[in-house]
Amino acid sequence: QVQLVESGGGLVQAGGSLRLSCAASGRTFSVYSMGWFLPAPGKEREFVAAISGSGSRTIYADALKGRFTISRDNAKNTVWLQMNSLKPEDTAVYYCGADRRITLTTNPGEYDYWGQGTQVTVSS
Repeated sequence: QVQLVESGGGLVQAGGSLRLSCAASGRTFSVYSMGWFLPAPGKEREFVAAISGSGSRTIYADALKGRFTISRDNAKNTVWLQMNSLKPEDTAVYYCGADRRITLTTNPGEYDYWGQGTQVTVSS
């Protein structure tokens, strides 16, 4: 069982930056791939970014590549999402998920655990 707690959301002006954190419980954090997702009306959550258990591999949604960076520190049981050059359309609740599979996936249905989300609001 893994419990995830996101933090770091808030209100920021367009062009600004935020760093989201996702803290995980448990001693086996490094075996989980971690991902960040957005809610998607009428369907499963929308993929943002994911990172392998070791941190050596990352994947991003094409539209966000270059602005967002995912990273992790297994010693701290934490994964981060650095969000730069924020736009009003980035406004959403951001969720982190944990996936026991080795293969990185953009499919939210393959993630086993979820946090409660953190709200990001970008003003114009």
